[in-house]
Amino acid sequence: MSKRTTARPTSVPRTVARLLLGAVLVFAGASHLSFARDDFQAQVPEWLPIDDDAVVLASGVVEIALGSSLIALGRWRVAVGLVAAAFFVAIFPGNISQLVTRTSAFGLDTDAKRWLRLPFQPLLVFVALWSTGAWRDRRVVLDRLRRRR
Repeated sequence: MSKRTTARPTSVPRTVARLLLGAVLVFAGASHLSFARDDFQAQVPEWLPIDDDAVVLASGVVEIALGSSLIALGRWRVAVGLVAAAFFVAIFPGNISQLVTRTSAFGLDTDAKRWLRLPFQPLLVFVALWSTGAWRDRRVVLDRLRRRR
């Protein structure tokens, strides 16, 4: 049995979703660095021992890089999909913090709205994995990493 060394092609719907997710991430990252900076600062958990503005700026740069990579790096799409999914998991505590601390930002000014937002983060994880074929072809990336060691 031969091991695959390349990820399988994705369908048109997956490609469209990947490009759309990339565009959304680039826009969100740019908004971190400009007009929505204060709203994003409101989502940084109080327990995080890093300056809120530094977290927002860094996460904005990461979002722009991830979004650009989703759009442009077709060859690395599986690895980028895994990293994007991990990023969405890593920032989820900010959404929970916003709920627990009852912090209003982005129009989320009631507990019901803040609760309603929470399921969208796992949806983003799913879209990152599905649109890039990352879950389906994760073994290809893991095999490449093992061979490099």
